[in-house]
Amino acid sequence: MAFHVEGLVAIVVFYLAILAVGIWAAWKTKNTDSEGGRSEAIIVGGRDIGLLVGGFTMTATWVGGGYINGTAEAVYVPDYGLAWAQAPIGYSLSLILGGLFFAKPMRSKGYVTMLDPFQQLYGKRMGGLLFIPALMGEMFWAAAIFSALGATISVIIDINVNISVIISALIATLYTLVGGVYSVAYTDVVQLFCIFLGLWISVPFAMSHPAVTDIGLTAVHQVYQAPWLGSINSLDIYTWLDNFFLLTLGGIPWQAYFQRVLSSSSATYAQVLSFLAAFGCLVMAIPAVLIGAIGASTAWNQTDYGVPDPKSKKEADMILPIVLQYLCPVYISFFGLGAVSAAVMSSADSSILSASSMFARNIYQLSFRQNASDREIVWVMRITVLLFGASATAMALLASSVYGLWYLSSDLVYIIIFPQLLCVLFIKGTNTYGAIAGYLFGLVLRITGGEPYLYLQPLIFYPGWYQDDNNLYIQRFPFKTLAMLTSFFTNVTVSYLAKYLFESGTLPPKLDFLDAVVARYSREHMDKATLVKSDNIVLNELAPVNPRHSLTLSSTFTNKEAFNYVDSSPELSNTEDN
Repeated sequence: MAFHVEGLVAIVVFYLAILAVGIWAAWKTKNTDSEGGRSEAIIVGGRDIGLLVGGFTMTATWVGGGYINGTAEAVYVPDYGLAWAQAPIGYSLSLILGGLFFAKPMRSKGYVTMLDPFQQLYGKRMGGLLFIPALMGEMFWAAAIFSALGATISVIIDINVNISVIISALIATLYTLVGGVYSVAYTDVVQLFCIFLGLWISVPFAMSHPAVTDIGLTAVHQVYQAPWLGSINSLDIYTWLDNFFLLTLGGIPWQAYFQRVLSSSSATYAQVLSFLAAFGCLVMAIPAVLIGAIGASTAWNQTDYGVPDPKSKKEADMILPIVLQYLCPVYISFFGLGAVSAAVMSSADSSILSASSMFARNIYQLSFRQNASDREIVWVMRITVLLFGASATAMALLASSVYGLWYLSSDLVYIIIFPQLLCVLFIKGTNTYGAIAGYLFGLVLRITGGEPYLYLQPLIFYPGWYQDDNNLYIQRFPFKTLAMLTSFFTNVTVSYLAKYLFESGTLPPKLDFLDAVVARYSREHMDKATLVKSDNIVLNELAPVNPRHSLTLSSTFTNKEAFNYVDSSPELSNTEDN
């Protein structure tokens, strides 16, 4: 394949435009009057991001390279089809659930990162433990989509994969470094527009190619391969449900999501932009579904791609750029390439910023340097943006199983962080002992279930397991959801057991080495005032509450404070101050 100068020029122009928008947004950050200082402005943008920009940036974060490429691949692969393209519905439902139940309490409490409530309730040690799966998820996700971008660009304009990965990572890291969440948000608006325009321009050209059969016919009839609508085998229904719950519930506890929630100008806006993003995710999946259907409806021997087809060449994961390259005119394929580049960068920048935000605030500042100046925190964030960006780039270039690592880390977010988030927001009385026990039980059950992508063999064989052609053990049983539920109930059970043992005098106070029950409000637990601002929370919530020994069942398992939302409007703040 010849080197395409036009394609390279198009990519350079697009990248320069994105960089210019990012730098402009960085200037806007410098002129933002944030009460929390410049570090908080970088993380949550002064909490003044409105509905339009917020909806765009949240949608663009989910509609990444993995989302677009993965949806097209699922529809194209004969063994799966549209029935197994779960990301559009799963992530949309995730955003709806996040908006209904999680956005308002998090925004109303005035938190800065997703880990703040964990450190407020469980202490800095537990916050550090939960940072590990959160960091792994963000970093492996960024590495996976950088890897996908490099392969995509190399397919269409035939340049070295490594060069394309490095340049893309440099651009995304640079504007994230200088502008923080403002740069990420405003570049997301441009990138989402490019994704929408680029893919929709490509679809009519690809669909009208002479080698493409009517996708309505191939949806239900076998022409070149099995119908692209797909089906769910009765033996695989539990696997389908397990993956669906992982996407729906596991898509909530990500810093990239809560960064948008906490950046919104009010708790109500945080909810509304979640619903807008849910709709946006569905709309943006339509062209990817159509491109996957076009790939399944193409006689590839009648195109320049030749034989065998992409699936036989094990290039099914590249079906989207292959369709752009071989079924569209050259100038149209470059538009599509810009769309895929936009999709990747809009997700990668969010992951890098999310990881650096959690480290700078929850690990460096709140765990080690509580008296650190705002300038010091800003520099820590800048350094970690560079380090995490470089690390994600290195993994994209060197690791052979980036996607496998991302799948495993995403499972850990679902199995460990989601039940902990439920407990910390809605279950009254959980403590550090329960959190640690739930963390360990969930981790052990997930790892012992195996991971085919990493060739990790299971130690626990659940009902319905089988061995595939590569001698890998596949679990049909929904063991991921089982591990998540086990983690949740372990947290609740151990928390209340520890509370009973210490408060009844069965265990002496000196054994409360985590200061989680008897000495709950000792100096091990950081002052809540370091986590929230007084204008975002009623001050009497900062006062310690003496434990009650007689509780009804309903009051025990309901955290009523999570539903007593406080409006963060200036009017209410002034009333409180007066």
